[in-house]
Amino acid sequence: MLLHFSPASSTSPPSPSSFTSNYFLHRLSNSRPPYLEFPLKPRTHLFKPTSPPVSYSTKTKLLYPSANRAEFRSYALPGFDFGSVESVLEAAGVLTAIIVVHETGHFLAAYLQGIRVSKFAVGFGPILAKFNANDVEYSIRAFPLGGFVGFPDNDPDSDIPDDDANLLKNRPILDRVIVISAGVVANIIFAYAIIFTQVLSVGLPVQEPFSGVLVPDVRPFSAASRDGLLPGDVILAINGIQLPETGPRVVSQVVDVIKKNPKRNVFLKVERGKQDFEIGVTPDEKVDGTGKIGVQLSPNIKITKLRPNNIFEAFNYAGKEFWGLTYNVLDSLKQTFMNFSQSASKVSGPVAIIAVGAEVARSTVDGLYEFAALLNLNLAVINLLPLPALDGGSLALVLLEAARGGRKLPLELEQRIMSSGIMFVLLLGLFLIVRDTLNLEFIKDLL
Repeated sequence: MLLHFSPASSTSPPSPSSFTSNYFLHRLSNSRPPYLEFPLKPRTHLFKPTSPPVSYSTKTKLLYPSANRAEFRSYALPGFDFGSVESVLEAAGVLTAIIVVHETGHFLAAYLQGIRVSKFAVGFGPILAKFNANDVEYSIRAFPLGGFVGFPDNDPDSDIPDDDANLLKNRPILDRVIVISAGVVANIIFAYAIIFTQVLSVGLPVQEPFSGVLVPDVRPFSAASRDGLLPGDVILAINGIQLPETGPRVVSQVVDVIKKNPKRNVFLKVERGKQDFEIGVTPDEKVDGTGKIGVQLSPNIKITKLRPNNIFEAFNYAGKEFWGLTYNVLDSLKQTFMNFSQSASKVSGPVAIIAVGAEVARSTVDGLYEFAALLNLNLAVINLLPLPALDGGSLALVLLEAARGGRKLPLELEQRIMSSGIMFVLLLGLFLIVRDTLNLEFIKDLL
C-alpha cells in the first residue's frame, strides 16, 4: 500500500455491472503493530542517505502491505485521531481524487472505443446530485468511499439489444482488456504526475539522522506532561539503554518499553537544548493493560529539500522516486503474503486511511504528496491481483476466455465467482469501518 518520512508514533491511545473502488489500508506489523504506518523504503532512490462480476464488474481496493520500513515524520497514533476539519477534508479530497482518476480510466477507455457506458458515480448509496449527458448518468452519492462506472450489459431496464456490438461483453477480448486495465494505468500515471509535481514545487526531502527519538508533541494532562517531558525534547536513552541513530526500530524500542511498564517508573535520558538530564516518567495504564505516556514520537532527523536545476533533472528525480516507491509497494505486498497470518489483522479501512491522511496533512506538505502517490500505487498493484471483485479478477476471466479459444465461461458461473468476491469485500469493508471507527481517539474517550 512506499518513501521515507520518519514514522511518528504515540504512547497515548490514540456494484454489479460496474467497476468500483473500495479502499483498504494496511497497518504495518513488523515494527510496531499498534500504529498505522506506510511501508516506505528509505529515500535512497536519488542518493545514499547520510546514515543509514458478473458482466465485467470489479471491486478495487487499496492495501498497505506489511513491511519494516516507514517514513512519515508525524502521522500515526495507536488510536486514530482525525484532528482538524481542514486536514480531514484534505485527506478525504486526496482519496476522492484517486477514486475519480481510477474510474475515469475505465470510463475513457470504454468511451473512446465506442463502448456503451451508462453511469459514472463518485461514492455509493443514495444519489445526492446527478445530471445526464450523452446517455450517461453522472452522480455524486451519499457515501464517498468509492465509485463506479456502470455498463448497460446486464441492466434489465436497458432498451439496448443484447446483441449490440458496442456492449462491453460483445467487444473483442483486447477491447475488454484495455477497459479493465485502464483504471490501474490511470492510477500509475497519476502517481507519477504527483511525484513530478512534488519535485517541481517543493522538492524531495533529504534526511540526515541523529541519535535518539524526537518528541514532537506532548498531550496536556498526560503522564509525560505531568512528569516534565516537553515538546522538542530528544530521548537519548531509556532505562539506561542508549538509543541508536534513526532506523526502523528506534521509535518502537521506546514504545515497547513504555507499553511494558504501566504504573512503573521509566527513566529517560533527555536532551533539551544543549543540556542532557534524566527524567522519570510513570506510564498510565490503558484499558488493555499496556502503558502510555501521551507523547508523539518520531526519529530524530533533520530534513532539507533536494530541488532540480532543470527540467531534465526533474524527470530524472521523479523517475527514480517513482520506481523506488513502486519497488517498495511490491516488496511490501510480498512480505504481507509471506507473513499473512500475522499481517491479516492489520488491514484497515477507509476510516483509517482518512485518519492517517489527516495526520499527514497536519504534519507536512511533502507527506500529503507522497500519501497520494502511495495510495495510487497501492491501488494499482492490489487491483492487478487475480482475485474476484478486483480488476485483476475480471482480467483473469477475460484471459481465461482467450485461452479457451474465445469460449466464455457460463454466465452463471461468472456471476457466482464475481458476486462472491463482491460480497466478501463489502462485508470486510463494513467490518473494517466499524472497527476503525471504534479506534478513533474521541470514540475511545467516550468509551
